[in-house]
Amino acid sequence: MRVLITGITGFVGKHLARHLVGRGGVFEVFGLASAASGNREMSPELSSIPLYNVDICDRDALGRAIDDCRPDAIVHLAGLSHVGESWRRPGDYFRVNFCGTRNLMHMAKGLKVLFASSAEVYGSVPEDEQPIPEDRPVEPRSPYAMTKACAEEIALDHGAIVVRSFNSIGPGQSRQFALPSFASQLASIRAGRSEAVIKVGDLSPKRDFLHVTDAVAGYEVVLSQGRQGEIYNLASGEAHSIADALDRLRAASGVQAEIQVEAERVRPVDIPLLQGDISRLKDLGWQPRYDLDRALDDLWHETMGLEGETP
Repeated sequence: MRVLITGITGFVGKHLARHLVGRGGVFEVFGLASAASGNREMSPELSSIPLYNVDICDRDALGRAIDDCRPDAIVHLAGLSHVGESWRRPGDYFRVNFCGTRNLMHMAKGLKVLFASSAEVYGSVPEDEQPIPEDRPVEPRSPYAMTKACAEEIALDHGAIVVRSFNSIGPGQSRQFALPSFASQLASIRAGRSEAVIKVGDLSPKRDFLHVTDAVAGYEVVLSQGRQGEIYNLASGEAHSIADALDRLRAASGVQAEIQVEAERVRPVDIPLLQGDISRLKDLGWQPRYDLDRALDDLWHETMGLEGETP
């Protein structure tokens, strides 16, 4: 199967490309990245993947890339994904996440498309109504979630498969996000470059964390077996508070530090709990293999490697 991955130079994109390439010739992988991100280094095993440097908002250039690639399927991962940042840049999030998806669906010309959405579209769901099933009405509460919910409608209208991803974590994730940021701060403290203080936002929300290795395996299963026009949650089925995840990361690092809440790290609106019902995806034969501790351990080891340290 010839698969075009948009956003291939991003966190999940790199992991998905590596996973599909490692399937022994089952998939022929192509990548699409914006000109701004196209120069990021790909790992050696991915360096031979044909890469198109195209702005997802440039419909004509996007169409030319698809025509040249001639994929059997497209996995649409490209987009802006930081919830907090979306409050400061709502116009950019609308342009990339909604307009970019609209362009892609228009130019896909009946191809099989898997659209990566987010659990954030569910909004605030009462605890006694969780885990959240896919048929729950959406109620987005941030500019990011709104752009994803609107893009879902476009994708589903064109017969795409929608994957609502909960919180994927693991090696390679941007330090713009909470847990990689904590790992980076712990590494700096351990190396003696920073005082023993970890700066955080609100640690009370509970999230459904999934190792990125399990996440990309889930994408493959949906790509191969998912039904067009269907929605699938991609999650572990368990929820942990961010405070709990930080405690586990501190334990993995062996670093003791004071916790300091910074106002600028607290989101204007945050969802108390997001936990996914994964029955639909498990019915396709997928099941998560790695727990939160393994994901945090892998994140910590990568962070120390980037810092030139031995864990």
